[in-house]
Amino acid sequence: MSTSRRDFIKILATLPLASSSFASDGHSEKNGDLASNGTSYSVLMDSTLCVGCRKCEWACNDKNHLPNKDISTFEDTSVFAFRRRPEVDKFTVVNKIQSLKEQQTIKIQCMHCLHPACASACIVGALKKQECGAVTYDADKCIGCRYCMVACPFQIPAYEYKNVLTPKVQKCSFCVDKLEKGEKPACVEMCPNEAMTFGTRAELIEVANSRMHQHPEKYFHHIYGEYEAGGTSWLYLSQIDLRGSEFPQLSSDPIPKLTETIQHGIFKNFVPPLALFTLLGVAMHSLKDKDRD
Repeated sequence: MSTSRRDFIKILATLPLASSSFASDGHSEKNGDLASNGTSYSVLMDSTLCVGCRKCEWACNDKNHLPNKDISTFEDTSVFAFRRRPEVDKFTVVNKIQSLKEQQTIKIQCMHCLHPACASACIVGALKKQECGAVTYDADKCIGCRYCMVACPFQIPAYEYKNVLTPKVQKCSFCVDKLEKGEKPACVEMCPNEAMTFGTRAELIEVANSRMHQHPEKYFHHIYGEYEAGGTSWLYLSQIDLRGSEFPQLSSDPIPKLTETIQHGIFKNFVPPLALFTLLGVAMHSLKDKDRD
């Protein structure tokens, strides 16, 4: 049985941590407000234009000094037989849209949420939403708690389990160094078919709406990321509804509204960290259901 946010709050009300002692430091608001006015940078990914060349994967590996091969090896389409996800050694992947018989592909990476749940759940501030739009990670601050992995509704952060001495959380950085100079991310620069468009979030929402209006037969009328989880910096157009197929179906509520209340109450009341994992997990499950309020 699915759990609504209202039911989940009722459950919290029965716990010792759900009390008037809850306090929020406004962390999520500070992070989200930086990018919510539409002037931060975003990318519009139009899956109808993606040809599955995977050159964006190569460019990402090259930019981030990840294990890489000759660009010709990325022509291998056998990887489309199964759904992949970003890992510690690849921050972006191209998948085949499994619900379509014909081959249509889509790029997956960190969504760089306007109100990032990962940053909200991080107890040391190792993850932060930047004014340019990127959600960045500071390895020097990270204590390896992995709460960010539990909090992320897109299951993006990956942990270096094999790195025993200095493990890090790894994810797409949105090429923040390039964004701060107004330059396109490496993957966008590399795309030969212009399946990705770079610009401010407000501009790209206009572009997406214009494409849907001009070609209603080509697109499912929804911009994924415009409102999901409070909005994301990566926006998607497709010929099918991506909600519940390639991406989770989320309400428009920013997830930190719930995760921060849980987190701050737990640490203020000295509830064991295991409880945080459990409650964050339930929170993510509840927010993936349709908004029933």
